[in-house]
Amino acid sequence: MNSTPRHPPAFVPTLTEVVEGQGGPAPVPGRQLQDDLVQRVMQRVDLLLERRVREAVATVIVQQTQDLLPQLRAEIEAAVLSSVVEALAQAPGRDR
Repeated sequence: MNSTPRHPPAFVPTLTEVVEGQGGPAPVPGRQLQDDLVQRVMQRVDLLLERRVREAVATVIVQQTQDLLPQLRAEIEAAVLSSVVEALAQAPGRDR
């Protein structure tokens, strides 16, 4: 066995000190810029997504309401007809 310590080649980066911080490792230069850019893009995406979801939901609600109108009208008409028939049947002076 060879007892001489091995050293990495000069072009291989090595860790020379440990930096401890409260929030984890120290940010890498340029990383903060990248994080800021991601945050700005996400804020715009959130606003756009919120607006598009709101528009899509409104469109679906309008369409569903329009699809329900004939059924609702038929049910209301049946209820009114039933009420009128019942009221006429109970009217005073009506022959039974």
